[in-house]
Amino acid sequence: MKKILVPALLAALSLGAITNISAGKPKPKPKTTVAATAYKLQPQLSTLGWEGKAVTHGHNGTMQFSAGELTVNNGTITGGTVTVDMKTMKATDITDAESQGKFVGHMSGDDFFSVEKFPTATFKLVSVTPLKVANKDGNNATVAGEMTIKGVTNTISFPAKVGVKSGVAAASGKVTIDRTKFGLKYGSKSFFDTLGDKAINDDFTLSFNVIAKQ
Repeated sequence: MKKILVPALLAALSLGAITNISAGKPKPKPKTTVAATAYKLQPQLSTLGWEGKAVTHGHNGTMQFSAGELTVNNGTITGGTVTVDMKTMKATDITDAESQGKFVGHMSGDDFFSVEKFPTATFKLVSVTPLKVANKDGNNATVAGEMTIKGVTNTISFPAKVGVKSGVAAASGKVTIDRTKFGLKYGSKSFFDTLGDKAINDDFTLSFNVIAKQ
């Protein structure tokens, strides 16, 4: 009988000791989740430039952001959306008022951006991936998202310089767009074989500097 009771007693004492040790340990604190903050885009401080080229010439100009926000989490830009007012398009290299009107009118028409039907273009930022080392242009991240032009949405990615400091979130960089992927095929030698030196390049570039504040 003693042979049975002694091991049982020792087991009970050991179990009690383990229970007391476990009870004395502090419980791990639950992880706190920091809510993302929306920084409002500042159209008056932000800039958007464009450049397009043809075989024999090219043009450049500006457009304006009309609204948007950047999402900031733990001091890092993680998302956002910006909207461009397509009716603000200007060709800054054309100084003659009549020529400016004709050019912008053509770009705003159905051959290109159909501005009356599609008065805005948007970019939805989906992800920001930091680069291990900033490149020669100072870009420190790869930005990916969904660009919508003329009602057509495509996924694009490009290098950019992003950062958050003292209540200001900023993103700047340059992105190359293939216009034909958004249905802008006018003057494209990819679709028309007989254009010769009247062909317009499929690619155009956008240079942006987005400023947003809390």
